[in-house]
Amino acid sequence: MNQETSKPRVAFICVHNSCRSQMAEALGKQLAADVFESYSAGTELRTHINQDAVRLMKEIYDIDMEQTQRPKLLSDIPSIDYLITMGCNVQCPTLPCKYREDWGLEDPTGKSDDDFKQIIAKIEENIVNLKARILTQLI
Repeated sequence: MNQETSKPRVAFICVHNSCRSQMAEALGKQLAADVFESYSAGTELRTHINQDAVRLMKEIYDIDMEQTQRPKLLSDIPSIDYLITMGCNVQCPTLPCKYREDWGLEDPTGKSDDDFKQIIAKIEENIVNLKARILTQLI
């Protein structure tokens, strides 16, 4: 666990840090802030968060990611305890951590709202599961 806080830090990582990892950071903050700190980052910087992701996160959860988040590089986040990759389908970025897993999520960029909603629901399910595993020290 990190030195500054008693909560572990979780980083949601994807190559571009513009869609899945941003949604995971937002849902981590909303659903698991009592258990862990959420961050997201990537290896390539985009200028903005995917606008479909922004719109649907506002619609479904009333979360305005553009107000609290921005695309970030791996070097922009603090040291982490848990690394979650989204399913990059290329060489996924990595950082030093005590635990790593890949969620294998398809990138919904350019796809329908239904495709986005399926990925968002899976991210929510994974966040809730991750929170429970960290809380019960299963990982």
